[in-house]
Amino acid sequence: MNTTLQLVLAHAERLRDTTLAAMLQADEAVRRLRAQADQLAAYRSEYRARGPASTGVATSIDALRRHAEFMQRLEQAVAQQALSLESAEITAARQRTELVAQEMRVASARKLLERRTAEQQRAQSRLEQRRTDEAALQQLWRRHADHAPPGH
Repeated sequence: MNTTLQLVLAHAERLRDTTLAAMLQADEAVRRLRAQADQLAAYRSEYRARGPASTGVATSIDALRRHAEFMQRLEQAVAQQALSLESAEITAARQRTELVAQEMRVASARKLLERRTAEQQRAQSRLEQRRTDEAALQQLWRRHADHAPPGH
């Protein structure tokens, strides 16, 4: 019985470890995507600040159009990065939830194994006590039989 429970516990621990590794990877992806989003947002702000209209000098329509087009592509990149980050955060949250569930399975399997082991130890102790009591009782009977008057 304990062997089966030990296998169940080992399996639950392997699943938990796999889930932990996936969660750590998901958290790393979130960290990396967040850093990229921050860099992209900083670059967008910087590019906007040094745009052709910011100098106060007359600028060609063509330069303004190129700046506006590039700003539009930057906005799209920022939006795409935000979607990627949101997706990664959802994945990381799911992995954390799954890890909690796996931890609970491991704890349950461990607790069940501990209970079964304790039950087996108590049963073994009762069996040993019964054997000891029987041996003591037989020894007492033999002593009593050895000291009984003949003919009894």
